[in-house]
Amino acid sequence: MAGRTARQQVEVDGAQLSVLTAGDPEARPLLLLHGTFWSRVWQPVLPALGEAARCLALDLPGFGASGGELDVAHATVPALARTVLAAADALGVEEFDLAGHDIGGGIAQHVAATSGRVRRLVLMNSVMFDSWPVPAVERFRDPQVRAATTVEELLAARAASTRGSVARELGEEELADYLAPWRDPVRVRSWTALAAAADPRYTMDLVPALQEAALPTRLVWGRDDDFQKIGFARRYVEQVPGSDLVEVDGRHIPTEDSPDAVAAAMLEHLTGGDRGTDRPGA
Repeated sequence: MAGRTARQQVEVDGAQLSVLTAGDPEARPLLLLHGTFWSRVWQPVLPALGEAARCLALDLPGFGASGGELDVAHATVPALARTVLAAADALGVEEFDLAGHDIGGGIAQHVAATSGRVRRLVLMNSVMFDSWPVPAVERFRDPQVRAATTVEELLAARAASTRGSVARELGEEELADYLAPWRDPVRVRSWTALAAAADPRYTMDLVPALQEAALPTRLVWGRDDDFQKIGFARRYVEQVPGSDLVEVDGRHIPTEDSPDAVAAAMLEHLTGGDRGTDRPGA
C-alpha cells in the first residue's frame, strides 16, 4: 500500500545501500537524501508523500542501514552526488524529483545543477552558499580528532545534536532509533569522514549553474533552526530563479516538528504545475 514504508537494497560500487521506500512503484520517483543524520529524518513524511510519489530515501555508504564505509575522498559533495546517481541507475530511475536535507541538500544541489536528470527540487533546512560547516563539524577536518573519536563520544554528540534539531521533546524510543547507527565503529568513521569533507566551495561554486537552470525548487524550512539558519533560505530564493520558500514551525528536522506541513508543502510543489519565476516565497 502507498502509505507503508519498506526497505530494499541496491548495490553501488560493491556496497549494499539501503533505501527506505513508500508509494506505488509505478509513480513518479522522488529520491530523498539525508545529511549528517540518515534516512530516518524522512520517515515521518514518507506515508503522505507515498500517496503521490515513489519515494526512495537513500542511506549513503556507511550511514543508516547501508553497508560500505566513507573515507574523506569519497565523502565530498561531488563524490556523493556520483554515488546518488549510481544508486538511481541501480534503481532503474532515469529522471526524478529530488529532496535533500542538511548536507544532503548540498548533494541535491550538485545533482540538480550538473546531471540534467532532476525535474523538481526540494531543499529542507539544507546547507547552501557558505552556511557550512558549523564549528562542531569543522573540527573533524583534523585527522587526529577523527582518529581519537570513539563510539561513545560520537553517540553523545549525536544525541545532543538530535535533541537540538527538534523543537519538541523526543521520546526515548525515538531518540534511540535516531542514534542506533552510531553504535557501529564503521558508521562513526563514515560520519567523521563526511564531516571532514565539508567545504563551502562545493555549494558556492554551484550557484551560477543553479541560477541558469532555474529548476522548479521549493525550500521547506523549520524557521527556528540554529544549525542552518533561515536567512540562507531567504537568500537562495532572492538569488536563484524558480525557487520559493515555505516556512514551518520547527528546528533543523522539521519533519519531526511539523510533518503534516512539510508533507503538504512538498506535495504542493511536486504535484503542481510549473511556477513562474516571479512568485514570492510562501
